[in-house]
Amino acid sequence: MKVCTVQLKSATAYSQSKKVDDDIFPRLEKESVGDYDLRLWREKATVNGDGIVCLPAMGLKMAVDEAVKRLNIKVAERGKSTYTKYFVAGQICDGDVPIGIAKDDLDYIDIWANADGVRGSGKRVKRRFPYIKAWQGIATFHILDDMIPRAVFEKALTEAGRLVGIGRFRPEKGGLLGRFVATSFDWQEI
Repeated sequence: MKVCTVQLKSATAYSQSKKVDDDIFPRLEKESVGDYDLRLWREKATVNGDGIVCLPAMGLKMAVDEAVKRLNIKVAERGKSTYTKYFVAGQICDGDVPIGIAKDDLDYIDIWANADGVRGSGKRVKRRFPYIKAWQGIATFHILDDMIPRAVFEKALTEAGRLVGIGRFRPEKGGLLGRFVATSFDWQEI
């Protein structure tokens, strides 16, 4: 098994949109949906036990999976086989990645969004989301499948930051936020 420790840095602003659990945070009596959203916008951020905002590990893993799928790199001596299936089952981000910003220090962005979350469905409402102008963090990926070469993983992660992104309004969904760059890769064999 290989372990890749990667220094990540934002290339664009980043915004999170985690679902707020209304069982944990019920609406107050006579509170409108808009007021509820304004009161609990910080809860849309992924945070660790210390209250520090984190990049979700699965968001990074799925960004890499999507990037390798788009790259469509063929496996040598395997005919038309690509690396996609090896990445889906054979690589994982070790855990959420702290980015050094406290939940209480978050900025926000207000946007007009579809009330039901379906693009073009009609009624629009004002929504507030956590907004991070710049960040950096260290992600650790475990490469469990020996079929995944270092160079292919590095290319997939680089393209994940450039073309797929993470978070709300990311490039994969036609947005502008959530792009990142990998500034260094450190490999270890375990």
